[in-house]
Amino acid sequence: MKFIGRHIMLKATYIEKVLSNEKKATIRKGIYKPKYSEVIIHAGGRPIAKARITRVYYKKLKEIGDYEAKLEGLNNASELVKELRKVYGDVKEDDYFTVIEFEILQRLDNLPTEDPYYGLTPSDIARIALRYLGEELSEIEKKILMDLTRTNSIRKTAVNIFKDLSKRALIRKIIRRTLRILLEKNLIHVENTNKTLRSDNGD
Repeated sequence: MKFIGRHIMLKATYIEKVLSNEKKATIRKGIYKPKYSEVIIHAGGRPIAKARITRVYYKKLKEIGDYEAKLEGLNNASELVKELRKVYGDVKEDDYFTVIEFEILQRLDNLPTEDPYYGLTPSDIARIALRYLGEELSEIEKKILMDLTRTNSIRKTAVNIFKDLSKRALIRKIIRRTLRILLEKNLIHVENTNKTLRSDNGD
C-alpha cells in the first residue's frame, strides 16, 4: 500500500477539466490510501485548487466501468482503459486501481482580494510555499511555515517557535511576503493582481 499526503499531482492537460468540475477523480495504479481528507491539487507545475476527498475505493482494471470514466471526464470505460494503458503501459486485467473522488473547495486561479490572505488559510499558504519556494525562503521562514502546516494558527506557531505571542506580527509579515512571491511567480492568481496585501490582526 502507498500513501497520498496533502498534495495530488496531475498532468497539465487536466487543469481545465478539474477547474470546470468535469474531472472529479483521479485513478492511480495500485493501492493508495490518502492520509488527509483535504488536499491541494497541482497540475502544470503549479497548485490549481484545494479539494476534499469524498470517496476512495479499489477496482481491478476489468471492473472499471462507465461510472469511473465519467468521473474522469471521459465518455466510457473503453476510453478510460485506453488512457490508463497510455499512462501505465502494459497493465493486466487483474491489476488493482485506486479511485479517488474529490470535490473542489477553492480554485487557486481567481482568489478574492478582499481577504487579507486571499481566502487561503495559513496552513494552505505554508504548504504551497514549502512545495515551490525552497530557494526563496530562509531557514527560520521554513521552520515557521512548517509549523503552520500543523497548527494552522499564527498564535500557536508564535508560541511553538518563539514562546512569545508578540511574534505574531513577524509571522504575519512572513505569510504576506510568501504570498507576494507566490503571486510574482504566477503560482496563484487573484481577482486583481495590482491590489496590495493588507495587514490583519487575526490568527
